[in-house]
Amino acid sequence: MSDQPPRVLNDRYEIHRRLARGGMAQVYLARDRSLDRPVAVKELVPEFAVDPSFVERFRREAQAAAGLSNANIVGVFDWGEQDGTYFIVMEYVDGPSLAQVLRADGPLHPNRAAEIASEVAGGLGFAHSRGVVHRDVKPGNVLLTKSGQAKVTDFGIARALSSPDDDLTQAGSVMGTATYFSPEQAQGLSVDPRSDLYSLGVVLYEMVTGRPPFAGDTPLAIAYKHVQDQPAAPSTLIPTLPPGLEAIIMKLLQKKPDDRYASAEDLRMDLGRFLGGEQTVAERDAALAAVALGGAAAAMATTMQPATTVGAAVPAVDPEGEEEEEEKKPKTALFIGILVVLLLALGGLLFWFVNSSGGADVAVPSLIGLTRIEAETQLKDADLVPQVTTEPSATIAVDLVISQDPGKDVTVKSGSTVKLVVSSGIETVELPDVTGLAQAEAEKQLIAKGLLVKITPQESAEIPSGTVISQSPAPLVPVAVGSVVELMVSKGVGEELVPDVVGQPLAQAQAAIQAAGFRFANPTQAASATVPTGSVISTDPGGGASVPANTLIRIVVSTGPEQVKVPTVVGQSEADATTTIKFAGLSVRVVPQTVPAGDPNAGRVISQDPVGGKMEDKGSAVTITVGVAAAATTTTTTTVATTTTAP
Repeated sequence: MSDQPPRVLNDRYEIHRRLARGGMAQVYLARDRSLDRPVAVKELVPEFAVDPSFVERFRREAQAAAGLSNANIVGVFDWGEQDGTYFIVMEYVDGPSLAQVLRADGPLHPNRAAEIASEVAGGLGFAHSRGVVHRDVKPGNVLLTKSGQAKVTDFGIARALSSPDDDLTQAGSVMGTATYFSPEQAQGLSVDPRSDLYSLGVVLYEMVTGRPPFAGDTPLAIAYKHVQDQPAAPSTLIPTLPPGLEAIIMKLLQKKPDDRYASAEDLRMDLGRFLGGEQTVAERDAALAAVALGGAAAAMATTMQPATTVGAAVPAVDPEGEEEEEEKKPKTALFIGILVVLLLALGGLLFWFVNSSGGADVAVPSLIGLTRIEAETQLKDADLVPQVTTEPSATIAVDLVISQDPGKDVTVKSGSTVKLVVSSGIETVELPDVTGLAQAEAEKQLIAKGLLVKITPQESAEIPSGTVISQSPAPLVPVAVGSVVELMVSKGVGEELVPDVVGQPLAQAQAAIQAAGFRFANPTQAASATVPTGSVISTDPGGGASVPANTLIRIVVSTGPEQVKVPTVVGQSEADATTTIKFAGLSVRVVPQTVPAGDPNAGRVISQDPVGGKMEDKGSAVTITVGVAAAATTTTTTTVATTTTAP
C-alpha cells in the first residue's frame, strides 16, 4: 500500500488515478465512499481556478448536465469546491471516446456510424427538450461503453435556451471547436438545436470517411470554410457508402438551419429508416430538389423557343436559307424529345414520392418496464418495427425495457422503427489474476477494471513482503463492476504492517499502534497549518510499512499553526511598517484615516490590531491604520468695485 493515503474531496470522493486531461480540466477515476461505487471526478486545472469566468463556465457545466438524466448522456452526480479545487462528479464510463476509436481504427462501417449517430442524437434531443444546446459536439465528447453504447459528455459551453443574454454564451461570442462549428456558430450568431445537428453531421462525416469535411491551417480558416464552402460528397472518398446515409449527412451539413432536420428526433427517425433498409426523408428531399432543378432548367429552355401564333402570316422562304432551316429541324426534334423525357421523369418521381410517403398514423405504446418479448409483441401488433440494444443496469432487472425512442403516445407512420434499450443486468468484468504481483501493481490493475480493493496482511515465510499471496474472489471469474476484491498480501515472517494514523488524535493513534503489535515512543511536537492541534502529523516508520512486531514507532504531533510575535509598528511609515510585519511572517491590511493637513501622523501608522507583542498564527493579518492628510482648503475673496455717478 502506498505510504501516502489517497486524496479525498469533501470527505467522500477518493481519488485513485488520472484518466484524461483537457484544455481546462483533468479527469480522475475515483471511488464514492458513501455509495461504494467508481465515479469520474473532473477537476478545473489550478491556472484556471483563479479566473472567475472559467469557474463560472465550470459551474454551468455541472448545472446544465445535472438535470439531464438520459441513457445517452453521461450523468453528473455532484459538484463542489475544496481548498480552491473546483470539481464535478460524473458517471464513470469504462470505455474509449469516439475520437480514440477513430484514431485507432479509422472509418467505421456505415451501419455502426449510423447507430452511434442515432444514440448521440437521442442524447442531444433529450438535452434540447430540456432547453439546453450543447454547442461543442465532437468525437472527443462522445464516450462509448464496453457494450458499445454512445454517451454525450462535456456540457462546458452549453447554453440554456431560456438565458439568451448570458454573457458566457451570448451571440457574438465564438466558443467550441472550429472543426465541428456550425456556420452560424462560426459567425458568432445565435445558435439553436439545429446547430448541434450540423456538428453531429460533421462527426458522422468523419465516422464514415475517416476525416472531417473541412480542414485548414488555422481555426479561422476552417471556420471560413464552414460558412462559405460546400463539403465534398462522402462517396467521393468512400465510393461504397450507401446513398441513404450520404443523403442524411448532406442534409445535416446544409448552411441554412432551416434546410437541416427540424429536430434531433427527426434525425433519429431517418437514421432508423436507413438502418431498417427503408428510403430516407433525406433521399426524397434530395430527389425532389434535383427534379425541381431539372424542371426549372427545362422551363427556361422552353421559353427560349420561338412562339408560333395561329393565323400569323408566313414569311417568304429565302432560297439561300432553306438548307439552313432543314439542318435545324433534327436539332429541334432532339430537344423536344429530351424535354418529353424530363417531364415523364418528373411525373414518375412525383408518383413515387406520393406513394412511398404513405402509411397509417400509429401511436407508439408505453413499453418501459415490460420484458423484451412483451415489448416486441406490442410493437409488431401495432405494425411497428422493434430495434433492440442492451445496456448494463444495476437497478433494472435483466431483460426489462429501460427506455424507448420514440416515447409513448408519439404518433409515427406504420412500419416505423422503435428503438428499445433493454437491461442486461449488472455490468460485469473478468477478474484479473494478480497473485504474485507487487501490491501496488495489483491495486492498479483492479482499479483500472472499476473494482475496489481491500488489503489483508498475511504472514508468509515463502512469499516476499508486499507480494499478493491470494485473492478473493478467485481470478478469471466475472464480477460486478464496483465489487470489492480482497487481496492477501505477504508481510513476511514475524512482521506487521504499521497502521496509517496520520490525522488521528494522539490517543486514538497510540491505541491503533499498540493493537497492531508495536511500541510507541514519547511523541515529539511540531507546528502544522493543516493538521489540527493534538493530531498526528507523521510516524516513523510510516503507515503501510512492513516491519518486525514490537518495533518502536516514533510519532510527531501537531501543536497547531506556528505562532509568531506581532511587532510594534505604531509611529513607523507605512512602507517601514509593512516590511517589518511581513518579515515577521505576517500579512498586512492597511486602513486609511484622514488627519488634518500638516498633522505629523500623515503617512505614519496611528494604530495597529493586534497590538505589538501579542502571539498570533504565522500568516495571519495585522491591520494598520495609516494617517492620510486632508486636502488643503483654499479661501477666495471677491472684491466688488463700486462706481459712483455724479448727478
